[in-house]
Amino acid sequence: MHQIEPYFGWNAHYDSSEDQHSPFYGKEYNYDLYSENIYGYYIDPGWDFFGSETLYMKVLYADYVEGFIVIEFIGEWNDAINNDIMHLKRNVVEHILSTGINKFILIGENILNFHGSDDSYYEEWFEEVEDASLSGNQGWVTAICFRDFVEQEMAAYEIDQYINFGGKLQIINWRTMTPKALCSIVEEMMQGRLGV
Repeated sequence: MHQIEPYFGWNAHYDSSEDQHSPFYGKEYNYDLYSENIYGYYIDPGWDFFGSETLYMKVLYADYVEGFIVIEFIGEWNDAINNDIMHLKRNVVEHILSTGINKFILIGENILNFHGSDDSYYEEWFEEVEDASLSGNQGWVTAICFRDFVEQEMAAYEIDQYINFGGKLQIINWRTMTPKALCSIVEEMMQGRLGV
């Protein structure tokens, strides 16, 4: 797992450690020291801890004018034991929502498993994104490039009521795009899904 790095191709566009609005503002990365691990397997130092022992993240891009954020994940998403959605919602999402962002693109190709539980934090997140949308800027939460079996598990727990995934949202070539291009494509798909 230590060889799986967060995507660095957009660093010229955005760096979460230099963004004053980011929950990871000011973080210093030591790429010579592997200290974080998931189930005893070290992970690349570029990933960010947000409270979960099994799931790490990296904010790849944030646009406060257009209201977008792109977040990449690695590990096991475990709501049953670690309540990962609670950590994500309380430690990251609430902070991001306070900056005016209400369009979330979650990249999950490095999520190896999903264990569901209560959906209340997903519902809360969905409602807060919808409330932010009342200002005229339609918001949503999407999940792209999640593995099929992870999406099936999420659907079994009815997470698809709150997070959009599957179908054309499997944008496997997202790394070949600029962050603005990816956000634009996802927004166009979401407008079609939401009938906006």
